[in-house]
Amino acid sequence: TSAAVMVDGILKSNIISTQLIHTEWGGVVPELASRAHQKSIIPVVTEALQKANINKNELNAIAFTRGPGLLGALLIGTSFAKSMALSLNIPLIEVNHMQAHVLAHFIEDPKPSFPFLCLTVSGGHTQLVLCDSPLEMLVIGETIDDAAGEAFDKTAKMLGLKYPGGPIIDALAAKGNPQAFVFPKSNMPAYNFSFSGLKTNILYFIQKQQKLNPAFVEENLNDICASVQYTIIESLLMKLKKAATDYKVKQIGIAGGVSANKGLRSSFESLGKQLNWETYIPSFEYCTDNAAMIAIVAHYKYEAKDFVDYNVVPSPRATW
Repeated sequence: TSAAVMVDGILKSNIISTQLIHTEWGGVVPELASRAHQKSIIPVVTEALQKANINKNELNAIAFTRGPGLLGALLIGTSFAKSMALSLNIPLIEVNHMQAHVLAHFIEDPKPSFPFLCLTVSGGHTQLVLCDSPLEMLVIGETIDDAAGEAFDKTAKMLGLKYPGGPIIDALAAKGNPQAFVFPKSNMPAYNFSFSGLKTNILYFIQKQQKLNPAFVEENLNDICASVQYTIIESLLMKLKKAATDYKVKQIGIAGGVSANKGLRSSFESLGKQLNWETYIPSFEYCTDNAAMIAIVAHYKYEAKDFVDYNVVPSPRATW
């Protein structure tokens, strides 16, 4: 649950309440997520206003995430934003969650110039987005099945690691050999991705090795994590390199929760130096889900007077 206050494109506050309850269940439980949002939203909004030293009556508009995402969670945010905007008689701005990840690059300096190519990687999405302006974006490639973030988390579960598993794999991978085991890289047409086959391959690999040696995972945990992470990163950067070359773009960024992965960040920056790219990665706090990225989209939409009416409803499978 997150709320932010932005004034003329300058971020004044960005408050985030993290839901820790999902850890014990090994994944996000939609009902628990909704209840946590309902419980936290008023305190979070109140704190964001207080930290920004802004009275609610000074607000010019209210923005909210319309989708994509879990319907129950989106309902809480949408209903609250609609009610608050209606009570203050101010405009309402809908924001696409994935568009916000891309524009997270514009919260603080240094900011990319256009055209700008962004690889957006999260638990639910993997996309390549070509941007001609803050509000002109085209998805040129995406996963046809599972997202890279899900591949990290499902692999962690197979290895007996806690949820969320992505950061744990990242930490263990730093101690392992990325060439220890070979897994298949995503090889879809054009700029698309696929990670379901990789997950299946990892599962069969672990099962086969454990039949030969029940302690295989425990004895080779760092190397397994390093090899899996290397495969996922190579799959992502291979498509990013192809798109950047084909579209002749030199302003390149990564965004989304998985862009907080240290292995990905390091490999991306190395590739950028090799290909003479200008590379951009948002600060860690703007990579994972946050309200600051919603606010920066709203800033540009407010300037364009791109508002929605109070009849708007959440869109869990929103596209753009």
